[in-house]
Amino acid sequence: MSTVSKHIVKSYSNLFDGLDAVTKLELIESLTKSIRKNKDTKETAFYKSFGAFSASEEAETLVDEIRSARKFRKKDISF
Repeated sequence: MSTVSKHIVKSYSNLFDGLDAVTKLELIESLTKSIRKNKDTKETAFYKSFGAFSASEEAETLVDEIRSARKFRKKDISF
């Protein structure tokens, strides 16, 4: 943990000293849910990044469509 992170934790800890036990428990529960949600979101995003391209057309049709959409122009470069 970096020095800045330690300072932030200490500052928040000082703020929480005045709270009652029930409020502190609710805060702990909220932080725990936040950590779990963040972990689940990262894992889900990671696993969703894998997979096949989803299209209803055949591969050959897609290739032909891409090739026909190409536009070439002749441009002479003089030195």
